[in-house]
Amino acid sequence: MTTAPRRPQAMTDRDSIGGYDLLSELGQGGMGRVHLASHRESGERVALKVLRTQFVGDEEGRRRLAREVSSLQRVRSRWVAGVVGADPWGEVPWLATRYVPGPTLHDKIVNEGPLSRGDVEQLASDLAEGIADCHAVGVLHRDIKPANIIVEGRTPILIDFGLARVADDPKITVTGLLIGTPGYLPPEIAVGDPATPASDVHSWASVVTYAATGRPPFGEGNAMKLMDRARRGDHDLQGIPQPMREVLGRALAPDPADRPTLEELREWLRTPRRPFVHKSIEQLSLSDRADREKATTPPLPRPDRPDRSVALVGPRTASALEKLRRGAIWIGLLVFATGLIAAFPSVGFLFVLGVALLVRAGTLAAGDLRRWRWYRGRKWHDAPRLLIGAPWRLVRSLPKMVLLGLWGFGFVVAAVLIGYAVQLSLEATLGLAGLSFVLALWTGSGRDRLRDPVVRVVHRVSARWVPWVLGFAVVVVLAVFPMQTLGDEGSQFSGGDEPWWVELLGW
Repeated sequence: MTTAPRRPQAMTDRDSIGGYDLLSELGQGGMGRVHLASHRESGERVALKVLRTQFVGDEEGRRRLAREVSSLQRVRSRWVAGVVGADPWGEVPWLATRYVPGPTLHDKIVNEGPLSRGDVEQLASDLAEGIADCHAVGVLHRDIKPANIIVEGRTPILIDFGLARVADDPKITVTGLLIGTPGYLPPEIAVGDPATPASDVHSWASVVTYAATGRPPFGEGNAMKLMDRARRGDHDLQGIPQPMREVLGRALAPDPADRPTLEELREWLRTPRRPFVHKSIEQLSLSDRADREKATTPPLPRPDRPDRSVALVGPRTASALEKLRRGAIWIGLLVFATGLIAAFPSVGFLFVLGVALLVRAGTLAAGDLRRWRWYRGRKWHDAPRLLIGAPWRLVRSLPKMVLLGLWGFGFVVAAVLIGYAVQLSLEATLGLAGLSFVLALWTGSGRDRLRDPVVRVVHRVSARWVPWVLGFAVVVVLAVFPMQTLGDEGSQFSGGDEPWWVELLGW
């Protein structure tokens, strides 16, 4: 027999929830309160959202929240405040997300005025990337607005996924509460149609318009007037330069089928000052036409059944032994990379750069695969298509790797001069240069496409003993080879002759 869950206590009666100490209230929304909280053990700060009693007072509401938490855990994006922990079935249902210090986009525009053209283009690009990361794992935000975007420096961070998804359930909708924000709500959602990826494109355009002009795209007034303007496409884009103005106008089209897809926008936003070419569906190839149709088709509903497996959700905490295993892998990889550069300088630098290039290209391929499968599902030709497009992804990765390589070699020059100044041996100096080069690649511009996949592999290998033993053995063998060469023969330059700078510095 199912018993009704206990009604949550008022927040004024509590100073901690779910192992988090409440520090201050960050704000209130229609469905809950948001608090700045700190974890008792780790001290990690989070934004802790607690739903109001009337929205989660029955088990159906909790099941909705549980399913939403389950889907949000799959979103991994630098532009999204991801889930840190949650307990939809506890006495007080709560949802903790990454805390992002900074004002909301709404507050920033109110206090500082519209953004510059360059900042608008950066905001539009970053926001589109964050939405694409959500769509890639089947998550629609459905409530993108300036108040749900935190500006961290110049980077927009999407927040409030959980409340937006739970708001779909009629059992937790109270009379007089409009789910969504008029002026940023796509017209199809306002009239009760299902959301699609094109719905988030409409909200994206509304937010970018507000950032560029300081005005909501459909003006101000009561909710019915705003929704009617959105339905008729009566938007105000005055003051926005071309071609951004034309793009936003197309994205604010009342009919989802007339809007550009998110992928079209992302492609254009790489060079946002060139004209935007939006082909009609009749002009598209069969595969692109399928992508366009998929982007305007509502996703299939998920099975409506309780999922107690997410009763308490949080990031898997690595044990002390697992952290030691990770550390051993990292040290071994670092010794291998720096030792290879010290033992075989020419080959070592090219090898490290080549691996970085392949990892970046692989990251692009993985992103493309996720996008294809989200828009049109799994197809037999996914693997051949990835293989055929591999050379192009290498070309796409090359400019960034050239810049990153130049950045790294700047550190190499500095390391060599330091080694000469303190009279280190040639081998020690090259080792210092190799270490500087690897750290520069790891922390330089565009590092996420290089670092994230490597970190995921190391964590996965270190999670269990058997894969770790095999992986660590491989890393040790790789690290021993250059170190043995250094001990027996010293640094080996290509061609056998030492370069001119070694003779010049007197090594």
